[in-house]
Amino acid sequence: MGDKIEMLTSVDNEVKDMLITVDKSFRKKYNLEPDFYVRVPGRVNLIGEHIDYCGYSVCPMAIKQCIVAAVKSRSDSSLILSNHESAKYPDYSSKIGYLDVNKDSTTTGFGPRWHDYVLCGLKGVVESANVAPTKGLIIHLYGNIPVASGLSSSSALVCCAALSLSVTLNLSPTKKNLAEKCAKAERYIGTEGGGMDQAIIFNAKRGTASLISFDPLRLTEVQIPPACTFVIAQSMVQKNKAASNDFNSRVVECRLASLIIGKHYLKNWKKFPRLMDLQKELKFDLGKMLKVVQEVFHDGLYTKLEVCQILDISEEELENKFLTANTRHLNTFKLKPRVTHVFAEALRVDMFCSICDGAKSIDKLGRLMNESHFSLKNLYECSHVELEKLVTICSLNGASGVRLTGAGWGGCVVALVPLATAEEFVKSVKAAFYTGKVPASVNIDDLIFITKPHHGAAVFQSGAVDY
Repeated sequence: MGDKIEMLTSVDNEVKDMLITVDKSFRKKYNLEPDFYVRVPGRVNLIGEHIDYCGYSVCPMAIKQCIVAAVKSRSDSSLILSNHESAKYPDYSSKIGYLDVNKDSTTTGFGPRWHDYVLCGLKGVVESANVAPTKGLIIHLYGNIPVASGLSSSSALVCCAALSLSVTLNLSPTKKNLAEKCAKAERYIGTEGGGMDQAIIFNAKRGTASLISFDPLRLTEVQIPPACTFVIAQSMVQKNKAASNDFNSRVVECRLASLIIGKHYLKNWKKFPRLMDLQKELKFDLGKMLKVVQEVFHDGLYTKLEVCQILDISEEELENKFLTANTRHLNTFKLKPRVTHVFAEALRVDMFCSICDGAKSIDKLGRLMNESHFSLKNLYECSHVELEKLVTICSLNGASGVRLTGAGWGGCVVALVPLATAEEFVKSVKAAFYTGKVPASVNIDDLIFITKPHHGAAVFQSGAVDY
């Protein structure tokens, strides 16, 4: 996993059409030849939702849908960002030394601008490498990852930008280094995510999902049983997790729960705001941690005052050390259900990967996915009415298991389906869920599709795109 991303000289057919599109678009817009091209995939998380930022392992895979970029260095210090779909994503320009991520947008309700994610990736490279770029850059993008659907289109933008600048500066970072760098960089946008998206984007291998563990970052191949396939279906409800505090409120609830458990057992409890670190320090297994939750937490809401009293800290310390900018105004927290989900979901990830490596039972895998969704709906409360309709329809039409994937509150579901019936399953769900909902301008095949594990990020030299 520590290997570097090589400059490829040829393009496989699955990527070629997109690279041709971005190449033609770049040449038409700038009348220049790109120096190189970058491709980064989206991802679908099969199981292990809302636990990577708590330190626990997850099981995603890269998908065919991706972002590609044509990249050109400049002799001056100008930074120019553009998109093939310029009507939806307006051009942006500044100086390469002035990477101003629009932090205010995270609290306006409108969410960050598309180029803020690109700036995050560039800023992460500049600050971590301690370099002051003297040359500017043109990055021209094109993508087909559904936006705000839980398939990591935002993380793909961050990773695409970081990889583009790294190649331009001849930094030659490892995939692991890039993943860790981008996980930190995306937090400039205001969301306190974990490192799953970036890890799979850079390290995915064709044909396998990955069990991703953290501290240290490591990936273990997970072979999906050959009789299984996965179908991704959009609820047609978009949710930008940086545009509200829904995501960060869950992060801080887990953080506060970790501190309260720690206070119950440890003198140095302030060192363990992350649940995985706390568990390691306590030397308890996940089953024991679930019992601890029942012993330590009461049902219902915790007020900010109650949390401060339990931890014996001031409201100022709570807000400044343990909350985020967009959660400091919150006065109540749900702790017991959130932390119950985290420990139970971590157990499900372990069982899911063990089944894939062992008996390869599609029914057992499906049950775990169903349990995961039930937990996300009822304990984490991150589902949506349209997601629930889609889950029900998938279940009634032959899915062995189905769950929301990504942050939730909209976005996509991922359904585990027997390979032999996958095509019929897609037809049935199209008829039952999408009929009458899809605008004429939208291709329904972009809303529901069969997927398999694809490879991670790649860089192609300019001559690789031959048409």
